[in-house]
Amino acid sequence: MRKLGFGLMRLPYSDDKTWNNIDLDKTRQMIDAYIAQGFSYFDTAWVYHGGFSERVFGELVAKRYPRDKFQVTTKMPLWDVKDESDLDRIFNEQLKKCNVDYFDYYFLHAMGRERFEQAERLCAYDWMAKKKAEGKILHPGFSFHDSPDVLEEALSRHHNEVDLVQLQINYVDWESDDVASRRCYEIAVGKYNKMISIMEPLKGGNLASVTPEAEKILKEREPDLSVASWGIRYAASLDNVLVVLSGMSTMEQLNDNMSFMRDFKPLDAQDMKAALTAGEIIKGSILVPCTSCHYCTDETTGGCPKKIDIPQFFRLYNDQNRYTLNGAIKWKYNETTSKGGSPSDCIACGHCESHCPQKIRIIDELKKVREVFA
Repeated sequence: MRKLGFGLMRLPYSDDKTWNNIDLDKTRQMIDAYIAQGFSYFDTAWVYHGGFSERVFGELVAKRYPRDKFQVTTKMPLWDVKDESDLDRIFNEQLKKCNVDYFDYYFLHAMGRERFEQAERLCAYDWMAKKKAEGKILHPGFSFHDSPDVLEEALSRHHNEVDLVQLQINYVDWESDDVASRRCYEIAVGKYNKMISIMEPLKGGNLASVTPEAEKILKEREPDLSVASWGIRYAASLDNVLVVLSGMSTMEQLNDNMSFMRDFKPLDAQDMKAALTAGEIIKGSILVPCTSCHYCTDETTGGCPKKIDIPQFFRLYNDQNRYTLNGAIKWKYNETTSKGGSPSDCIACGHCESHCPQKIRIIDELKKVREVFA
């Protein structure tokens, strides 16, 4: 299997409300191009695109292609699980929405300490083992957002029950204190010999456009490849990597990713060093480590009561720091404000922070955004 995975969480948008503003025509074209080039791994989830991502997969992939043409992963949203009966209810609905009889991979979603404890109370690992025995899940696992200590504790208890761990890995977070990509990778792969899938190789798009100084370092090594290629190729070069996910929104992004992942060549030691050097420079330009996952605003998790587009405001805040505040960034800020709430509308309810996998202090950061753009 080729290592570029299609993450169905940042699909192209349209004005059609029927599919939660997902542009089905553009998405269909991207999916067809992806499969035509021999790629096959799709990643979706209960919450992506307001709950419509799984349905899009079912309509545009599962209904249109033979089962041996794709692998699909989705995830159990434990925050929506009140008792053990909810596990079967949600899972059966996911099978129906995705139009499949089984999932190739199935994860407990966005796991941290509290959700690991919840999973144990709900006997979720035993439940996944039962589904595996029934042939409904081929490879159980979990996606992870917490500290290396929490990952060590979880795998020490449940390493025999999971085949795969999904980790956030990129060359900026590799040595970070917050995400600690390297330390988590070494626990999952080095100690427990797990296969891993990698999310956020571009850190929510932050590594697709970088500071001029960092770009110079990367272009000196590979002048003909895009800056974005470095994030995906860095992650794919690690041992025990099954797939690297990319949440592609345009055909241009897809074509670029496929161009260097069709016949993937791992980075050599000098390339890896160059990426880490660039990463240290880029790190200082990212004021808020938001990956635009939209868990903070997604209606399936309750959404923002003031309809503040939190990820977009953080992206603009980061852009003004990287490129200095200019007319285009200010215009985009005003446009975003006109379509919903503004940072000044925040009522500090904390709902967004309770769903943020990056553990961002969103309320405090929105105050800083407001001050910069005032």
